[in-house]
Parts: sequence; C-alpha cells; structure tokens
Amino acid sequence: MISQPSRHCTVELQAAPARIGQVRRIVSAQLRYWHLDPLIDPAALGVTELLTNVHRHAHPDKTCTVEIELLLDRLTVSVHDHDPRPPTVCVAEPFDTGGRGLALVEAVSDDWGVRRQEGEEGKTVWFALPTAVPDTAAPAAPPPASDALVEDSTVVALTPRPERERSKHGRTARSAAVG
Repeated sequence: MISQPSRHCTVELQAAPARIGQVRRIVSAQLRYWHLDPLIDPAALGVTELLTNVHRHAHPDKTCTVEIELLLDRLTVSVHDHDPRPPTVCVAEPFDTGGRGLALVEAVSDDWGVRRQEGEEGKTVWFALPTAVPDTAAPAAPPPASDALVEDSTVVALTPRPERERSKHGRTARSAAVG
C-alpha cells in the first residue's frame, strides 16, 4: 500500500488586521496549489475568525503561528498563540457586531477544538475540513459497449458553483463575511 505523505504549511505572524488579510491570501494560494479549490472559502473564513480572536483577545503577545496540514482526506487549519485562556463560544444577539467567530468556524467545518501543547505556553485552536467531495453531481456513465476495448478511462463531471446570495449592498455573502 502506498501512503500519501502529509502536506504542511506554516506561517508565523503578529495578528494585526493587515496581516490577517495576507494570511488569508496565503492559505487560499496554498489550497489552490494543492488543487483544493472547493475548500478555499471555508478555510479562509475559518482562519480569519481564529486570527481575529488572537488580535482581539490574546494578551499581551499577539504573535501566533498558522498551520495548515493536508493528511489523506482531511485538511486541518490551526492557530497557536501564547495566551493560555481558552476561547469561549458566545451567543450573539441578532444586532451584535461581534461574538460569532467560533460559531462561524463551527458552521463551516466538520470539527473544531482547542488543545494545549505540552511544554509550551498558550493554546492551539483548530478546525478540520473534509477534502473528499461527495459524488452527487452527475449520474454514472453508461457501461461501454461489449465489443469496445477500454483500457483506462476517467469520467470527470464539472458542476458550476452555486450562485451566492447577494446582500443589499451588492456584495456576495462571502465577500461580506470575509472582507
């Protein structure tokens, strides 16, 4: 059995607003390089929310490390900071302008959590996305005719991306949420 090696990318930064946008672009570019385009939006949203939490809540040091790792059928994005306090999931009121970050991470990911690194200060907040795309887009191809010789064939189904809902300001839901 041939095993797929893990793919790994790490970025260290100060969690400042200008840097958060840069990291979002780095994550997006890395996922394009790995041919994981369908994961770009949820990964970019999740990493933005985790870095915003570091910017707003980590004290006193805003230094953090973003790590993305692809292992088999799972992409894990994690942010390690030096503040030992775990994040808290808030229940935001409809007109609150904040407090939804971890709820968004939970909504776009398969799983998420917090872990402490043994021997290190701080914590790591992570979320995971599945890399396998469900095969519901196209019906199965008909079998080849019995007199045809098919040595190696691949069926590829291309489906358009669903249209995103537009806000009253004309921006897509993604651009309104991610920036």
